[in-house]
Amino acid sequence: MGGLDDIEAAVSEVREFNRVYTRLIGALDYPEKLRTPYSLTEARVLYELARRDRTHVQSIRQDLGLAASHLSRMLSRFEEQGLITRERYADDARHHQVRLTEAGRAAAAELDERSKEAISDLLRGRGGVRIRNLTEALRTVRATLTGPPARSEIRLREPAPGELGWIVQAHGALYAREFGWDADFEALVARIVADFAEDHDPLLERVWIAELDGRPVGSVMCVRDAAPDTARLRLLLLDPAARGYGLGDRLVHTCIQFAREAGYRELVLWTNDVLAAARKIYTRAGFELVAEKPHHSYGQDLVGQDWRLTL
Repeated sequence: MGGLDDIEAAVSEVREFNRVYTRLIGALDYPEKLRTPYSLTEARVLYELARRDRTHVQSIRQDLGLAASHLSRMLSRFEEQGLITRERYADDARHHQVRLTEAGRAAAAELDERSKEAISDLLRGRGGVRIRNLTEALRTVRATLTGPPARSEIRLREPAPGELGWIVQAHGALYAREFGWDADFEALVARIVADFAEDHDPLLERVWIAELDGRPVGSVMCVRDAAPDTARLRLLLLDPAARGYGLGDRLVHTCIQFAREAGYRELVLWTNDVLAAARKIYTRAGFELVAEKPHHSYGQDLVGQDWRLTL
């Protein structure tokens, strides 16, 4: 639990962010900003209705945190404007279900397009790295405040075209941001990925991408080691916004299972002592720490660690 100083600092940052962001997106003058007759709240309700074929009025109210009387008046206006239809449930006449008409869906689609254009204008010219950092930060904020999505689609798969490059970029960005490592680390990852791409035996070597809701959020690689009958686990990565789903454990266990099925007798890895979360995953999977050695790499003083798992 955060201390009082941490909470006060967070309150200050959240309030400052709200002040800046509401000005940037024109929340205080929403109709003028998006050239629409609908208020910000009305637009939000239309957006939610557009995401569903039909829905219970109570569901909309709870999802958006609106007072029942406020939502009722709003829906009455939408009905008068021909944007929605309301029907009573056959088994309980006290409750209504709401559905957008064709006119309502057209209005919601236009609002959605204008909103996307406004955000695109806000982000344009910021640069790829800054945009990716912003995206990751926003996902982290959302996960911190609301927890992981209730129904997320998770799968491990082979990398799609271009995603070997994503592994390099994601490693470089994450380790620079969280540990201050310099470009030497990204260069190392690039060499590992390039060696794999140029020459690997698919029966003995594999790489996996962890996908969450359609986007890559993690990786791991299993390759042959110099020692006989030994495989090496490399490039374990997990996007901070994807933590809490057990994906790190799943990536490591997938690598272990593949190594066993490929006939290896041992699986080894090298990591650094500062990577506490990764070391916990390795320990849970049964790896044992067998050696440590201080070194200076990536602009930092580190302690390298060798771990081994008998298969």
